Amino acid sequence: MASLMECSLETIINVFHQYSTRLEHHDRLNHKEFKQLVKKELPNFLKKERRNEAAIKKMMEDLDTNADKELSFEEFAILVARLTEASHEEMHKNAPPGEGHSHGPGFGESRGTCHGQGGQAQNQGGQGHDHGHGHGHSHGHGHGHGHSH
Repeated sequence: MASLMECSLETIINVFHQYSTRLEHHDRLNHKEFKQLVKKELPNFLKKERRNEAAIKKMMEDLDTNADKELSFEEFAILVARLTEASHEEMHKNAPPGEGHSHGPGFGESRGTCHGQGGQAQNQGGQGHDHGHGHGHSHGHGHGHGHSH
């Protein structure tokens, strides 16, 4: 059975492909797909940005390191890393005072409800699965994933 971290990583990959397969290139997010992802999947982490079209456009331009007006998964991963770091810092700011290492809530409103939630990935058992639109992945043996288009 996959660990919580492995399930979390698979969830990030699955969410990226849930949006990247909607239009055009199946392994890239265009502006419309990115905007939909930010508004639907990051409502608490990017509260201000998700309501501001210019902020979303600027965010995408900053992430689009090769300036092709699309985000590869590698470019999208920069956003995931930045949000993870920012949320970690927020958790430390909100930690209860005292000794030891503890965390308060981060930017998400889960308030700890994410613990133990592996989503579908926990039940996958390393088998292949499809994100719709003929974009399947196989995650067996920990060697990345192949795409079938």
